[in-house]
Amino acid sequence: MSTSRSVTEEEIRALHEHGWFVRDALLGPSAAMGVHDVVEELAAHGRLRPAGVSRGASHRLDDAVRGDVIAWIEADEAPLALAPLTAVFVSLRDDLNRVAYLGLDRIEIQVARYPGGGARYDRHRDAFRTLPGGRPNRRVTAIYYANPGWRPEDGGALRLHLEGGAHDVAPLLDRLLVFLSERVDHEVLPARVPRRAVTAWFRARDPLGS
Repeated sequence: MSTSRSVTEEEIRALHEHGWFVRDALLGPSAAMGVHDVVEELAAHGRLRPAGVSRGASHRLDDAVRGDVIAWIEADEAPLALAPLTAVFVSLRDDLNRVAYLGLDRIEIQVARYPGGGARYDRHRDAFRTLPGGRPNRRVTAIYYANPGWRPEDGGALRLHLEGGAHDVAPLLDRLLVFLSERVDHEVLPARVPRRAVTAWFRARDPLGS
């Protein structure tokens, strides 16, 4: 990340030893609310669509399993208010390559909004260690939260399923959660109020260069 936001030794150690770390106060209140406003604007203009589960022929909509609405964002075409966040994602990738030698390349960015009312996302993993044909896999997940005034009773925490047991991460405004996509199972607990997040997935570099 940029000089003021570079990944610390403690964060790298946490990622290696535990599979995750959290950074708070990432962008500052004004920029954080800018991300919040972008998500709300996309929702208000019908730009967010129900998210599906599974892939290929098994792909389906099932709001009992996953209840958010989403939009995919290209980093170089993102709304202006998302520019500080997308810049952090790029810098995070470069930092992890430089310090942790993760071989990250392409970044996928998704805006997601849970409407409240108990919407959730069941336990899952973002990537698996082997893909058919050796295709580049997701290696790191970074989730940025844009939920001002969040309270525990609002729900929507992200539950990480770790070797030592479950750990809940509150979706606080201006919080960044980073974890290893192939290692950490997780779920979104029922959200009782609207919940906003922007997720970046960092894929492994394609060894064939395609």
